[in-house]
Amino acid sequence: MRTTRNFILFFLILSFAVGSPAQDPSKRVDDFIAVEMTAQKIPGVSVAVVRDGKPMIVKGYGLANVEHQVAVKPETIFQSGSVGKQFTAMAVMILVDEGKIVLDEKIGKYLGPVPETWKDITVRHLLTHTGGMTDYTEDFNLWQDYTEEELLKKAQAVPTAFAPGERWQYSNLGYLTLGVLIRKVSGKFYGDYLQERVFKPLGMTTARVISEADIIPNRAMGYRLASSELKHQHWVAPQFNTTADGALYLTVLDMIKWDYALTKGMLIKKESYAQMWTPVKLNNGRTANYGFGWMLEENANGRKVIEHGGAWQGFKAHIARYPDDKLTVIVLANLAQANQGRLARGIAEAYEPGLIPKPIEDPEPQATALFRDQLKKMSAGIPDLDLFTAEMQKNISGPQDRFTVFIKSLGEIKKFELMARKVTADEISYRYRIEFTTETAYMNVTKRTDGKIAALGFQPA
Repeated sequence: MRTTRNFILFFLILSFAVGSPAQDPSKRVDDFIAVEMTAQKIPGVSVAVVRDGKPMIVKGYGLANVEHQVAVKPETIFQSGSVGKQFTAMAVMILVDEGKIVLDEKIGKYLGPVPETWKDITVRHLLTHTGGMTDYTEDFNLWQDYTEEELLKKAQAVPTAFAPGERWQYSNLGYLTLGVLIRKVSGKFYGDYLQERVFKPLGMTTARVISEADIIPNRAMGYRLASSELKHQHWVAPQFNTTADGALYLTVLDMIKWDYALTKGMLIKKESYAQMWTPVKLNNGRTANYGFGWMLEENANGRKVIEHGGAWQGFKAHIARYPDDKLTVIVLANLAQANQGRLARGIAEAYEPGLIPKPIEDPEPQATALFRDQLKKMSAGIPDLDLFTAEMQKNISGPQDRFTVFIKSLGEIKKFELMARKVTADEISYRYRIEFTTETAYMNVTKRTDGKIAALGFQPA
C-alpha cells in the first residue's frame, strides 16, 4: 500500500557505488540518476542533497507530466506515500509535549470504546508498528468513499496478528488510527493540525493533504508500468487520500525545511526527539529498528541512517538522514516501480564515499553457508524449521507465506557476501549483501547462542 513493501521486517533499500571519488559529487549524481532513470523507466525524479545544513543539490530530472512534456523542477509536487508517517508522528509528539497524549496510555482512552483485541494497544504501539495491527484487507474498497469513522470501524474489524508489543509488523492501519486519534484529541482533522503546527511554522508552503479536486500548481502525475508500458496511476476514492498513513503532497523544497527543523530540534522537546529516534523495545526485551515514523538503521559500513520510504498511487518517496555524516538525501519520483531506496543510497554514496559498502573477511563461513542454504530452501517452501525459533517458524511455515513468496520473487542467488558481523552476550548478528537474479538486497540475520535463527529481514533495492 503506502510503504515500499509491507513485508515482515522488510524495508527494501540498496546501496550503489557511483563514479570515481575524484569526480565532482554533483556530476556523479547527475550520471547516476540518468543511468537509473533509463534502467528503471522512471519519467521524473526530484532530488535534494543537504550537507551540514547547506543544500548541495536541489534539482529536477525528467518529466512531471509525460502527456504535456512538463519538466520536473524543485517546485514540482509529488505524493509522499509513507514518508508522511513521520509527520503524523510529529503531530502526536506535539500533543505529547502539551500533555494531551501519553505515549503509554491505551488508545481506547482517546478513541472511545475499542474491540477487545485493541484494549491493550497504546499510542506507542501504533507509532512503532508493534500493536498487532496489520493492513488493508480486500474488503477495503479503494474506490468507495468512507467517512473517517467508517474507516476506523473497518480497521477495528481486521483481526490483529499478535499481542501488543510481541513483535514488529508494518501497519498502515495503525497510522490511519493515529489520524483519527489526533482529531479526537485536538478537535481538528490531522491535515489541518499539520498545517497549523508543522507546515506553516516551518514555511513548508506547498505541503498539504492530497486533493484530486483542488487546482494545485506544479502537481506531478503518477505513473506505473504495465507490461513495460507506461500507464497512469490507479484512481482511488478521495477519502483514501486523506488518511494519516501517508497521503501528503510534498516538494523537495518542503523537505529541505523539514530536514532543517529536525536538525535544529524545532517543534518538540529534545527528549521527544530522543524517543522518536530510539528503536522500539519489544516485550521480550529485544528491539526492532523502528522509532516513531522512522526506520533506524546502520548501513553496511556501520554508519547510522534515519530514513523512511513511501509508495502510493504511482509515486515513490524517500528521505535518508546520515547524522554521523551530516548528510540528508531526499528523493521523489513518479513511477510505482521506481526504486527510490536505490536512488537515495546511490546519491548518498556520491557525496560520501565512506558510505559505499565493502565486504569483510568471513570468520564464520559455516554460518554463511547455512544461511545461504536456508534461504534457498525458504524460496522452495521447505526450510529446516528446527533451525529457527518458534516465532520465526510462524513467518516461514508454508510455501504460500508472504515471506516465502517474497524470497522466491528475488530469483536465484548469484553472490553472497558478508558485510558486517556483531557479537553480543546472547546473539550474533550478520549482514549480507546478496545478488539475486532480479535484484540486489541486504539480508540481516540474528542467531542466538543456542544456534537458533531468531530474526531474518531484508533491505533490498
